Amino acid sequence: MKRRYFGTDGIRGQSNTYPMTPDLAMRVGIAAGTIFQRGSHRHRVVIGKDTRLSGYMLENAMVAGFTAAGVDAFVLGPIPTPAVAMLTRSLRADIGVMISASHNPYEDNGIKLFGPDGYKLSDDLEMKIEDMLDRDISEHLAKAENIGRAKRVDGVHDRYIEHVKRTLPRDVTLQGLRIAIDCANGAAYKVAPAALWELGAEVVTIGNEPNGTNINLNCGSTSPVALQKKVDEVRADIGIALDGDADRVIIVDEAGTIIDGDQLMAVIAESWAESQLLRGNGIVATVMSNLGLERFLDERGLSLARTAVGDRYVVEHMRQNNFNVGGEQSGHIVLSDYGTTGDGLVAALQILAAVKRTGKPVSEVCRRFEPVPQLLRNVRISGGRPLEDSQVRKAIADAESELARNGRLVIRPSGTEPLIRVMAEGDDRSQIERIVGGLIDVISSVRTAA
Repeated sequence: MKRRYFGTDGIRGQSNTYPMTPDLAMRVGIAAGTIFQRGSHRHRVVIGKDTRLSGYMLENAMVAGFTAAGVDAFVLGPIPTPAVAMLTRSLRADIGVMISASHNPYEDNGIKLFGPDGYKLSDDLEMKIEDMLDRDISEHLAKAENIGRAKRVDGVHDRYIEHVKRTLPRDVTLQGLRIAIDCANGAAYKVAPAALWELGAEVVTIGNEPNGTNINLNCGSTSPVALQKKVDEVRADIGIALDGDADRVIIVDEAGTIIDGDQLMAVIAESWAESQLLRGNGIVATVMSNLGLERFLDERGLSLARTAVGDRYVVEHMRQNNFNVGGEQSGHIVLSDYGTTGDGLVAALQILAAVKRTGKPVSEVCRRFEPVPQLLRNVRISGGRPLEDSQVRKAIADAESELARNGRLVIRPSGTEPLIRVMAEGDDRSQIERIVGGLIDVISSVRTAA
């Protein structure tokens, strides 16, 4: 079935514009609250959010929806997405909600749902919720005596900080490290600096003054220039850039060089393999991860399993095949020994542990392989299925044949925009540029002709 509301990471859109309206948020609360009522106990939901202005509006709407369905709402306030997943399990909740549009600008917002196990919902459960949203749901409203209660929960920041600190051995401290951290004016603006400080680091913080409209604005993992400048200014040993809901991380080394998720996964995989902590004899990443990562792992007898783009597909493969490290080039890294979803702060601590253990600078620790030249370009489409055209299929087959074992080609429709994404990588940059340019021309000509 075609999905009307849910995308690859929950429901997302421009705030106060359909479908990201208070009305739909309330209906999601009623629908999800109804579906997750299993048994005769008092049911509960935990609701967190990031720092967007629209979060107040959507939070209240979702509290109204869940309580109308007879579910008690535990309201957490601004807190990272991985904290919501963790607290869903810790508080024995039946469902968890994160109100966030992740790395998007403040005008957008979204709704992410977690089951009682702390994992994002399956496609089947999302379709059950979707099926209720456009129907008359008045029959699912609780009787007056069964309406849910709402309670703001105190101390959740401290609980998450303790959880994060426990992901490191007790004998590991961050003393002697000067860390610059960019919290993207988002959900981790309080907890991330506090956790690093409690572990002994000297912490310099930027992006920690949210005002409702500056989340991800010229800051955070999608715009690390401000962090690069701060690292240079204070001569930090490392820079850590989180995104708006803190489920992804990008590192800046002491020289100001950006280190992406592929390099971070390489560091963690090698470290965990040496410590015999790595399960699955490898890691899970998406089709967008660099070929250099695959070669690096192969040289060490480790595998790289690739999935479709989206952390939910990474996590699904990890769960089915007993991997405990996975993620995306964007810095969305999942360490399933410590959580059920990406956690930028926990991933950063694993990198810091490697730095402390080796005593080497971040630039040396985190440059595990030389990335293969990679080029990604987009073709905007207005309709149709250009990838099914015979001319396009032939051009793709010819390109794949030319790259052979020296590179990779990934062509896919965007899951969020009317675009065809064309990505190629290989050892010869000029060859990659020529191949991508040729494919763009062919797809564009088919689109124009249609």
